[in-house]
Amino acid sequence: MIQDLCIIMLTAGIVSLLFKLFRQPVVLGYIVAGLIAGPYMFGESWISDNESVETWGEIGVLFLLFAMGLEFSFKKLIQIGNTALIAAGTIVVGMMSVGFLTGRLMGWSEMNSLFLGGILCMSSTTIVFKAIEDMKMGGHKFAHVVFGILIVEDLFAVVLMVVLSSIAVKKQFEGTELLFEIGKLIGYLVLWFVVGIAIIPSFLKIFRKHLNNETLTIFAIGLCLGMVLLAIQAGFSSALGAFVMGSVLAETIEAERIEHLIQPIKNVFGAIFFVSVGMMINPSLLIDYWLPIIIITFIVIFGQIFFGSIGTLLSGQSLKVSLQSGFSLVQIGEFAFIIAVFGQNAGITDASLYPIVVAVSVITTFLTPYIMKLSNPAEQLINQHISKGTKMFLDNYAQKRNSAKTESTWKKYLKKVSGIVLIASIICVFIYILFFQYAAPFILTKAELFCSIFNEKWADLITKIITLAVLLIISSPFLYYIVARYRMSDEVRELWKQGNHQKASLAGLYLLRLLIGIAFIAYALYKIFTLTTGMLFGLSIILLIIISFSRRIKQQSRRLEEGFSTNLTAREVSADKQRPIGKHFVSKLLPYDIHISDFTVPTESEFSGKTLSQLNIRKESGVSVIRIIRGGVFTNIPGGNKHVYPGDRIVVAGSDEQIDKFRQMLDKSQHPDKYKKNKERNHVTLDNFVIEADNPFIGKSIIESQIREKTQCLVMGVERNNLYIMNPEPTLVFMENDVILVAGETDKLRALIG
Repeated sequence: MIQDLCIIMLTAGIVSLLFKLFRQPVVLGYIVAGLIAGPYMFGESWISDNESVETWGEIGVLFLLFAMGLEFSFKKLIQIGNTALIAAGTIVVGMMSVGFLTGRLMGWSEMNSLFLGGILCMSSTTIVFKAIEDMKMGGHKFAHVVFGILIVEDLFAVVLMVVLSSIAVKKQFEGTELLFEIGKLIGYLVLWFVVGIAIIPSFLKIFRKHLNNETLTIFAIGLCLGMVLLAIQAGFSSALGAFVMGSVLAETIEAERIEHLIQPIKNVFGAIFFVSVGMMINPSLLIDYWLPIIIITFIVIFGQIFFGSIGTLLSGQSLKVSLQSGFSLVQIGEFAFIIAVFGQNAGITDASLYPIVVAVSVITTFLTPYIMKLSNPAEQLINQHISKGTKMFLDNYAQKRNSAKTESTWKKYLKKVSGIVLIASIICVFIYILFFQYAAPFILTKAELFCSIFNEKWADLITKIITLAVLLIISSPFLYYIVARYRMSDEVRELWKQGNHQKASLAGLYLLRLLIGIAFIAYALYKIFTLTTGMLFGLSIILLIIISFSRRIKQQSRRLEEGFSTNLTAREVSADKQRPIGKHFVSKLLPYDIHISDFTVPTESEFSGKTLSQLNIRKESGVSVIRIIRGGVFTNIPGGNKHVYPGDRIVVAGSDEQIDKFRQMLDKSQHPDKYKKNKERNHVTLDNFVIEADNPFIGKSIIESQIREKTQCLVMGVERNNLYIMNPEPTLVFMENDVILVAGETDKLRALIG
């Protein structure tokens, strides 16, 4: 095992260094390393125990998805708005359909075609991030749109893995099964997200001072593996559990710290996973299936450009942003490998699908940076050939989609109520399942304890009443959310004043909420007692009224909600304090072709020491300087006489082109070679010299010689008669044959010593 691990790490390290040298993604290097170490390249595998490599690879998948979860955020998914949802939805539907149809036209089975469609609709988050970073386009508007699309695609990939897992077990595809699995998944995600946010951030806050890096790493990995076990118990994949726990921890203040600590572990096991991916590739199959590889590569590139651009256009973005987004998503990546490996290991896809997918991924990943650069020429070409009317229609459509819209009172109220009712209902279902599976049997079996005090009939009744009371005490805050939360909100008061029609609608909605609450209580009564339908309904109403109007339950539910809200927003509140500009201000700019970016002034920049008027930033680049941050102190809307110094963060607002011009200004202002020469020339060093008979320092004290004042050098020590006097007093008098140890800049020392 140690020998195998040594071979994997050394091969992956050497090959990845070569790929780094040629500025290619490291992931591809790992796959090539696996190809070299595998059994197909040289006729014999360098690895003796393939099963252990597969086990490490499975662990690698867990850490990869855990790390992805740490970068993911369900709250971000809610906040990104319709742009990412519409664009990602268009890509998913379009690419899945084209992928499935392509597979069938090539004569593939339904399962192979279905897996192909799922694989083709997901771009590589890692590759896109890296390409945008290398091209220094992270501050562009399209980058934020692409990141939102990738978040939605990651979530869809998790849903797809769950659905494909079900298909793998039953060997067939059913629409009802799909709906059931999606519903089950939504319930699972909502439940553990709410429970995790309610508990984990509070725990981390209490023990924060005791959580050093070592303890926090162990704790985070323990939570990850714990959620993996829960996911398996619930019938989901282990990868889903890792992703969910990562997304829960992503909402905590410790998220960045955990992500930093997990990074080395993810890198090690992730490398093993991708090496194991490469080991499964048979090069001869790539030659045999060269035509499907070429066909699918073209479908990925042109399909993603088409559906990505159309989807982003439909969401209300400009033609330029839409094309930039579409041209950025032209690859398949990490999830494609995971799904392809899963299909092959489950035995529901042909062996040929896997190497084809890997080959397509390698080709599209290599081409991504070059294709991204073609978005601007493509925009120019389209603008030359479309009519003025079409262009005006697109501009008006984008402006209309992005214009600020005031939500109706009904829409605000329905969003509040539907959200709280859905979450509370899911939690109640979870409580009921656990209670009747574990707690209720335990309580009911203790009826014998009452038999010694009461007769058997009364003991049984008292036990059932206690069982019901325990269940209602646990679930009452959530039943209150279902029935009574936002019952007298500002929206309700406003709608109530608008006439009988609105009153009737409010009454109907409240009745629906009552029926949901009655259903939960009636089910509890039915499971515990033997009652007629009328008694069930009557007791349910009475108990629900008590819960709805109980002040104690209301206060308890409010405390739970406040604690959850505090935990949910803790990271955002902390981040707001460090943001160069307020989030509210940034959101106001979204409908316009203006966004915010900040830059740090380098030490060697010619910006240093100059005023904004002297730099003439507005005229040279077009951006507006809206804030300068120095040592945590903010200067908002700085005037022309404001100086700029090294380390300052300059926050600017402008279009993509204007911000690029400012970046170029800042880059051109740097002279690292000149700075390096100055640094070398001004380097502080030590030297010594002997005071000879004709030296003017003889008979003078250190202070009288004025060495420090005249030469900016410092007397560090004096050697006299083989004795060292370090840090001598200023009154020490120099004598002949003294050896003087001095410190200073190189050129100053040369001038002093001669």
